[in-house]
Amino acid sequence: MKKKILAVILAATMVFGLTACGNDAGQTSAPADDAGTEAPADEEAEAPADDAGTEAPAASSGELIKVGIINNDPNESGYRTANDKDLKAMFTEENGYDAQFAYSKKNEEQITSAQKFIQDGVDYLLLSAADTSGWDSVLQDAQDAGIRVILFDRVIDADPSLYEAAVVSDMAQEGQTAVDWLESQGLEEYNIIHLQGVMGSAAQIGRTGALNDKVEATDNWNLVTQQTGDWNAENAQQIVQSIIDSKEPFNVIYAENDDMAKGAVAALDNANISHGVGKDVIIMGFDCNAWALEELVKGNWNYDGQCNPFQAATLDDIIKTLQNGGTIAEKEVIMEERGFDATTITEDDVTKYGI
Repeated sequence: MKKKILAVILAATMVFGLTACGNDAGQTSAPADDAGTEAPADEEAEAPADDAGTEAPAASSGELIKVGIINNDPNESGYRTANDKDLKAMFTEENGYDAQFAYSKKNEEQITSAQKFIQDGVDYLLLSAADTSGWDSVLQDAQDAGIRVILFDRVIDADPSLYEAAVVSDMAQEGQTAVDWLESQGLEEYNIIHLQGVMGSAAQIGRTGALNDKVEATDNWNLVTQQTGDWNAENAQQIVQSIIDSKEPFNVIYAENDDMAKGAVAALDNANISHGVGKDVIIMGFDCNAWALEELVKGNWNYDGQCNPFQAATLDDIIKTLQNGGTIAEKEVIMEERGFDATTITEDDVTKYGI
């Protein structure tokens, strides 16, 4: 529970410390090498003091902590852009780190990057896995090399002894919160277009699981279609357009991220089908992009589930604890999240929670 509270406090700190969490055209980084990994900085600086007056963490006296960070494509969504920007703001030389970044939406490419980081002799490997499976071997290699692994954003199916901690969202709870909200709408019949994210990802598994359970257990909940849109707006638009063309009735679109909800709405608009509060089709998304929350304020969408991308401060705290010889009491540090209803959301919510 203490870790959950700490995660909330630190995540809130990062929210107020970042004024823009979308695509940042002015953001610069070290050039990428052939493996898609950012080249480390040429110079090392002495670690500055933190707020408590103690020296920022270092692998040894006068050295920066070497961190390899493996993430999904930052252009995948507004959530991922905010997550990447948050990490890059934290893991800097000024904060005592020599950080390298690698990006891919494919598990095998991420594993190749992890192997390279192990060969480079990083001190910590931070991982947001593209897929939940297939990581045991490379994480065992990291452990054998004395490299500590910390998961962020997504859990994986691996022996917990292979990583120090996981700073994650509870994707299953995100899905359950959304399904509970949908049930509260009291429709006579639920005919649902379900737009899934990348199959096998933790977000897809969690957000799909709750809906599948409800559909299987309830007679008046029906899946008109259940297809992956790969988090992509255009893919989602094509799926919804095909259902419109088929003339099959539907009244709910459950999209597992905001971009797919946006694509779905584009298809509805092209067909002059009303959507949002008091309209023909309920629109549900996830991630809480600021522009998506504005759609709720306008009544064009009905629900958006939060997925908190601001995890860097919590990761930094874990590393500092380990560097100082401490232990992590709980393997999973769960980010606090909520769902937003178009009938109750405020502009203050958009400012505070929008990414």
